[in-house]
Amino acid sequence: MSKDYYKTLGVEKNASQDDIKKAFRKLAHEYHPDKKTGNEAKFKEANEAYSILSDTSKRQQYDTYGSAGPGGAGFNSNAGGFNQGQGFGGFDFSQFTRQQGGFGGNGQSFEFDLGDIFGEFFGGGGGRGRRARKGANITVDAEISFKESVFGVEREFTVNGTKLAITIPAGIENGQGLRVSGKGERSPSETDGMSQAEKDSLHGDLIVRVWVKEHATFRKEANNLVMELDVKLTTAAAGGTVTIDTLDGTIEVKIPAGTSHGEILRVRGKGVPHETRGGVFTSNTQTKRGDLLIVIHIDMPRKLSKNAQRLIDELKKEGL
Repeated sequence: MSKDYYKTLGVEKNASQDDIKKAFRKLAHEYHPDKKTGNEAKFKEANEAYSILSDTSKRQQYDTYGSAGPGGAGFNSNAGGFNQGQGFGGFDFSQFTRQQGGFGGNGQSFEFDLGDIFGEFFGGGGGRGRRARKGANITVDAEISFKESVFGVEREFTVNGTKLAITIPAGIENGQGLRVSGKGERSPSETDGMSQAEKDSLHGDLIVRVWVKEHATFRKEANNLVMELDVKLTTAAAGGTVTIDTLDGTIEVKIPAGTSHGEILRVRGKGVPHETRGGVFTSNTQTKRGDLLIVIHIDMPRKLSKNAQRLIDELKKEGL
């Protein structure tokens, strides 16, 4: 049966991305499993709905095919869809990667502690069994600018009376969570007979949920930045140079003669920073950057002066 993600989030089908984000944030706060009033099933449903509707490509596929996906077999990672990495009790572990002292991944991800989950299934969990309960997690929100999401930023939070400097990594996605181990609430199971290390191991975690403001010019597609650029008809036909503002500052971009409407120009090395692993003979990681992709829109004049009309007629005679 096809799932109604719009109904899950309580929004209309023509809802804006901002409305979708607000609806998800409200439900995430209400149903988060770490809260006493939380509802794990509803939290998972809201997270799944948001992961689809917040992604333009996935939302278009969903609007066309429904949650079953093309062909009725569900979306997979190669199709840019969802239902990926499922296989252990319905939880999606595919998007968990260790990063900056926490857990994060591309797109949206569930924020479950793996030790707690395995403890529920097998009655253990690395010291977090039934006799010693882990302290509650603390969730905080951080709203950052689009530029900060591209290059990374450090934010300071006060948790349990302690100031913590948290590094938000470059390339983080909207709605992504970072997990900082051991910075949550103390465990109710702590006793005077425990060592400090044992007590620390039972502390909850700090989860930083990151929200990225939309940019008026740029959007991210993987490690690339994409922008639309209006150019005059004469510039597209004869070529020229235009000045544009990027996240790195002002640059000059050459418009080749004969540029077509919708053509994409690539400026290398002006995209999102990302780490790449070394080759066969080295394990070192390197920081590289994606590209800036400029989608050309030719600004067609609505009215022509008599002189401009005369020149157009001359071009027609030449077969242009």
